[in-house]
Amino acid sequence: MADDAQAGFVNDLLELEGARLVALTSREVALVRYADALTLRPASMTRADVEALRAQGLDDLAIHDTCSIVAYYAFVNRIADGLGVDLEDRAES
Repeated sequence: MADDAQAGFVNDLLELEGARLVALTSREVALVRYADALTLRPASMTRADVEALRAQGLDDLAIHDTCSIVAYYAFVNRIADGLGVDLEDRAES
């Protein structure tokens, strides 16, 4: 997903939460913000980003898993993009 498309998606998701069209918990909001920051600006992540997750009750394993999943998704996408892999057309069922 292009950076501007991702930013729009994340902003819409978080704004919709305020309108209660999507009911995100404060923990889910923190996870979305963490994943967005790690994806778009990984070099600027700080201890404060991790502490924001801890403040929502996530333990070290949950934080590690979150980081790993976000990083793996980025890795796989960069491999696919780097090799020019086209998305498959989904058959309509």
